[in-house]
Amino acid sequence: MSRAVPPAGRVVIAPDKFKGTLRSADAAASIATGIRRVIPEAELYELPIADGGEGTVDAALAAGYRELRVPVTGPTGQPREAAIAISGGTAIVESAQACGLALLPGGTPAPLTATSYGAGELIRHAIEAGCTRVILGLGGSACTDGGAGMAQALGARLRDCAGADLPRGGAALGDLDDLRLKPLSDLVSGVEIILACDVTSPLCGDHGAAAVYGPQKGASPQDVMVLDAALRQWADVVRRRTGVDRSGTRGAGAAGGIGFAGLALLGARIQPGIAVLLGLLGFDQAVRGARLIVTGEGCLDAQTLNGKAPAGIAAAAATAGVPVAAVAGRVELSEHEWREAGFCAAYSLTDLASPDEDHLARAGELAERAGARLAADWLQ
Repeated sequence: MSRAVPPAGRVVIAPDKFKGTLRSADAAASIATGIRRVIPEAELYELPIADGGEGTVDAALAAGYRELRVPVTGPTGQPREAAIAISGGTAIVESAQACGLALLPGGTPAPLTATSYGAGELIRHAIEAGCTRVILGLGGSACTDGGAGMAQALGARLRDCAGADLPRGGAALGDLDDLRLKPLSDLVSGVEIILACDVTSPLCGDHGAAAVYGPQKGASPQDVMVLDAALRQWADVVRRRTGVDRSGTRGAGAAGGIGFAGLALLGARIQPGIAVLLGLLGFDQAVRGARLIVTGEGCLDAQTLNGKAPAGIAAAAATAGVPVAAVAGRVELSEHEWREAGFCAAYSLTDLASPDEDHLARAGELAERAGARLAADWLQ
C-alpha cells in the first residue's frame, strides 16, 4: 500500500505497542504531542508499526487499511469478534485476535484443549472477502495444537482409528489416524499465505512448541509430554498424507505449531514479522529524506535484539542513513548495547516518572515527556 512520501527533514515516529499500556498509534500520538510542545512547527509523520504479533492489525489500520469485522471462535470455543485489515487483495490477520492468551475466559489456561480454530476462520473470511494474499501474524497464542484447529476451520477432516472426527485441542492429536485435505486444498488454492513471525523453534522436541512455550500457556511437565507426543503424531500423519515433513523447519513451532500447519498444509512461507510489516506499511518511502526516526516498545531489552520491531527499525534506518532514537517503558539494555544495536538515544518512561507516579497508568503522559526531551536533545 503506498503512502505519501514525507518532506525532507520530517521526523518519522514509528513505535510498536507498549504492551498493556499503549497501542502503537497512541504511543506515536503521545510522542508527537511532546515533540510539538517544544517545536510547534515540527514536521512529523506518524507510522505506528508492529512485528507480526499482537497489534499488527492495529498498525495496518492506522496506515490506512480498511477494517473488516468478522465472527471467530476463541481458544476455548467462545464466540468473539476479530478484525481483518484489508488493502486491495491483501489481508492482514493475527492469531492473537482469535486464539490469544488474553482471550482465555477468566484467564484460565487450557493447555490441552485450546484450539487455533479461530485463526483458520480469519483466513477463511479473508479469502471469502476476495483477498488473494493473506499475512498471518503469529504470536501470543493460548493453544499448542500444531495448527490442527486452523486446518479444521479451513475444511480439513481429522479422524481417529474408528473414523470419528477428533475434538479440538492439542492433546486430542494423540488419537489422530487419518487426515482428509481436499476441502482445505481447494479453498487456499491460488492464495499466497505469509506467516509473519520471528520464532525459530521446530514443532517437536526439547526446543519445540510444547517444551518451550507450553509452560507459558499453563502446561504442567506432564502436559508438555502429552502435547509433544500428540504433535509428533500430528506431524507423522501429515507427513504420510503430504509426503513432506516440515516439523523440523525453523518457525514450525510458532504460535503453538500454527507455523507447522501453515508450512505443511497451506503452502505458506515464513518471513520475519518486522520485515513484512515495514514493507506493507511503506517504511522505505516514509523515511526517505527524514532527519530522525523515533521508535519504541514497552521494554528495550535482550529480546529487542532478536527481531523485535525497534531492532528492525534500527537496521532499516541504518540502511537509509537516518539516525533512530528509542522511547521505551523501560530500558534494560546498557548504553553500549543499545548503541551497538543502532540507536542514537534511548529514553525510558520509568526514568522520566517521579517517584510517586504510576508509570503504567500514566504511560501516555510520560511518552509526551519523552517526546519533549527528545526534541530538546536532537531537534533544536
